[in-house]
Amino acid sequence: MTPEGWLVVVDLQHVFGDADSPWGAPRFAEIRPRISELVSAFGERVVWTRFVAPSRPTGAWTEYYEQFPFALQPPDAPLYALVDDPGAAPVVDATAFGKWGPELAAVVGNGPLTVAGVATDCCVISTVLPAADAGVPVRVVSDACAGSSDDDHAGALRVMSLYAPLVHVVSTAEVLAGR
Repeated sequence: MTPEGWLVVVDLQHVFGDADSPWGAPRFAEIRPRISELVSAFGERVVWTRFVAPSRPTGAWTEYYEQFPFALQPPDAPLYALVDDPGAAPVVDATAFGKWGPELAAVVGNGPLTVAGVATDCCVISTVLPAADAGVPVRVVSDACAGSSDDDHAGALRVMSLYAPLVHVVSTAEVLAGR
């Protein structure tokens, strides 16, 4: 059975997956096989996102990049490359944690969305909640997301689960079984 809607793979990039990165998600490698299964199941209805630094940070982002100067690199820097080849799938870049906006909405329409990726407690939750607030049904695949830590991952999943019935937290097995 083919899952309904679109799969959004949030920020599966070297900056979050490389062991020596200050932004590394400890369970990044563990979620990649599940994301691959989901990508196969969704076929042509997959969109990837990438977090990239702005050319000139403004507002609160100025202080943010003062704390993380290593990340002030151009979008084509190796640390911002996707770990997996998206093939012909669309890739949406954003200079903010949340990827929900006009660019992603233009690809996925009214969804529904199934979301996987990193970091559960940052870019995933910042993408899921605005999409849900816009009325898009969202499923978050708990075992295909990785957080900054196990506790942060669990906390973010807990917060997103409070948004039911707009947001449902599910497993890879449930998605693949058509639930």
